[in-house]
Amino acid sequence: MRNQAHLKLLSKSSNVGLARVAVATFASELDFTLNELEEIKVAVSEAVTNCIIHGYPMKEGTIDIEMEITGDKLTVIVTDYGVGIEDVEAVLRPSFTTKDEHMGLGLAFIDSFMDDFKLESELNKGTRVIMVKVPERYKQVKK
Repeated sequence: MRNQAHLKLLSKSSNVGLARVAVATFASELDFTLNELEEIKVAVSEAVTNCIIHGYPMKEGTIDIEMEITGDKLTVIVTDYGVGIEDVEAVLRPSFTTKDEHMGLGLAFIDSFMDDFKLESELNKGTRVIMVKVPERYKQVKK
């Protein structure tokens, strides 16, 4: 099975729900459980929210969401073209935050809910969050 879709959004908090629903709807083509779809939605929410808050802290920008199903694997790539991350290793530590009012757990949630997760960033060029998930029942069949 192969399918792909692309969604381009403005970095507005009102678009987080749209991103969640769009990716979950796309992902439902695979045999994910409702719990797994919820995990995907949380991961997408966290990635898009980080783009809005951290990628574009002083202005509005665009967020690209690429979705692809290849075989039994879902890949979601969330990209912003904002300020980038100075120290990627630091932000990957649980509870790291640049804003006192936030808990700094968004990337930890993404990492725990997805099977694979990568963060790529370049200062003043933007950030990419690459997330991969395979339905649990497909993993069990391959064992």
